[in-house]
Amino acid sequence: MEIEDLRTFIEVADAGGVSPAARRLGIAKSIVSRRLIRLEKELGIQLLARTTRGAAITEAGVTFREHAARICAELDLAHEMIFPGGDLRGRLRIAAPLTFGPSHLAPVFAELARQHPALQLHACYTDRYVDLVADGFDCGIRLGYLADSSLIARRVVSMRGSLVATPGYLREHGEPETPEALLAHDALLQGTESWRFMDGDKIVTIHPRGRFKADNGLALATAALAGLGIAALPDFLIADHLASGALKRIMTRYPPPEAGLYVVWPPTAHPPRKIRALIDLLIERLG
Repeated sequence: MEIEDLRTFIEVADAGGVSPAARRLGIAKSIVSRRLIRLEKELGIQLLARTTRGAAITEAGVTFREHAARICAELDLAHEMIFPGGDLRGRLRIAAPLTFGPSHLAPVFAELARQHPALQLHACYTDRYVDLVADGFDCGIRLGYLADSSLIARRVVSMRGSLVATPGYLREHGEPETPEALLAHDALLQGTESWRFMDGDKIVTIHPRGRFKADNGLALATAALAGLGIAALPDFLIADHLASGALKRIMTRYPPPEAGLYVVWPPTAHPPRKIRALIDLLIERLG
């Protein structure tokens, strides 16, 4: 079984067809098709159902893709262990936040790809929670506070956040002075999250309520600027609005705990060198 056949199958399965996979790999469609046929013949099963609109992965293909990806990852790791100073190879799939990602992380990803021409780097930007293992990502970058999980995490840089609202909202509804007072206000939320505040050495947790929700920090900042309520946002997102006076920090006696930007990845005895290279570059550029 050829390793190129396995990598090609994974690419076709992820891209949803022979043509997009060929473009990603930079090879002719005929080569992609020949590798797929050879792999299916050797396995004795159909991995992809060909249609006029592309190639849909079969149930057997879904199962085999997980094993094929694991085999390729192990081979990449073995290559790194044997040649620790060699070029980074294989593919690095990163789940990155849509808020902050395109503006701050994309240049770092581009630089990593420039430094390592043999590395395939695929970044997916979304503010929704991503299951790295189920969705086939090598690592993720997360902002804020990390929930308990089996993932391994490395903090890249500390981050601060603030509770903000427009002066107009505060004139109309009053300015809360304690965490408990927030329960009488409209909160701008991503979902059903809780808000945490420092009261001296103690952490106070509340569960705010609000009618406006969005899964993106920029959208919440826009809602705050429209006077719809109080938002808890990272300082990098609201610095200009604070400087102009469009938004005002509130409850500064009860600051949110220090947050961070983290790189997280599934447990492994030896973190892949490509993830270590990403962490080093993020620290160099952002830390």
